[in-house]
Amino acid sequence: MRRAVALAARGLGSTSPNPVVGCVITDASGTVVGEGWHQRAGGPHAEVHALRAAGEAARGGTAYVTLEPCNHTGRTGPCAQALLDAGITRVVYAVADPNPQASGGAATLRAAGVETVGGLLEAEAAAGNTAWLTSVRLGRPYVLWKYAATLDGRIAAGDGTSRWISSPESRADVHRLRAEADAVVVGSGTLRADDPHLAVRGPAGPAAERQPLRVVLDTHATIRPTARVLDETAPTLIVVAENLEDAATRHLAGVELARLPYDKYGISVDALLAELYARGIRSVLLEGGPTLAGAFVAAGAVDTVVGYLAPALLGAGPAVLADAGIGTIADALRLDITEAVRIGPDLRITAVPTTAAKEH
Repeated sequence: MRRAVALAARGLGSTSPNPVVGCVITDASGTVVGEGWHQRAGGPHAEVHALRAAGEAARGGTAYVTLEPCNHTGRTGPCAQALLDAGITRVVYAVADPNPQASGGAATLRAAGVETVGGLLEAEAAAGNTAWLTSVRLGRPYVLWKYAATLDGRIAAGDGTSRWISSPESRADVHRLRAEADAVVVGSGTLRADDPHLAVRGPAGPAAERQPLRVVLDTHATIRPTARVLDETAPTLIVVAENLEDAATRHLAGVELARLPYDKYGISVDALLAELYARGIRSVLLEGGPTLAGAFVAAGAVDTVVGYLAPALLGAGPAVLADAGIGTIADALRLDITEAVRIGPDLRITAVPTTAAKEH
């Protein structure tokens, strides 16, 4: 099963809106005879790849799968039936499928006389599939907020300069996060200050050839036509206020726009996530500045925080997080640190809120 979890990770960034899944087939004697993973949405599922590799050796064998085999016909057939047709006599899966459209595979297998066991390495498999599982549970995209800061929590100096706070190693790691995300979101402030490109560069993993959707929240359409996010490297969506006059967006002819409501924090986070979910986006990398991060925190829409802390001090300049609707220490958003590792000279800290994220 641990090998199946590792195989599933190869699909990160390539399978959305489907989950990442890995599968290992052993023959009747316990020898591995087939391996596979879900490689892209619309393509064969992990079980099918593994069964094809195993061939006749799968008959009488065991399938180890990171997610309960699906039980429905979509762009591909039901994996539960494929396992039955191949003569598998035992199925071990890690995580039960929470999607009501696809669940029930375990029951189908048991009804056909296949020994079926769930829950093996469930936590490990679920961690590798966090984005998809979160999107199914909450009905909105999973949101990972990434930032880079000094040890005293500054994202830029007093004069506004911010290149480069983090190391080349950390910046390369951010491209890995982008490659695994369906969309990268920034606000107009970040766009004006940094003119970011937001596309994946370099050997960022198996999904580097698939660029995420670049999303810019620009309430009043102040973006310049020469902004780097408007090139053809990756698709771009500019989100403006729903009541903005057409004349204000005339300079963006040919650029895809979405008009959404806004509140005191700017474009409504709930409306944005609903719009992205409707577009098939299941995971969002939030790369905006402190104002946008504050809006997402205030909306209860941050599922994971990844902070790159550089061994430097500034003493002045903007902080990591602006107003997030937190007025007293008792209301602080508490986090559980799940990982702390060195990335070059920096420290990368990954944490998740201790309270449940907000459902859309």
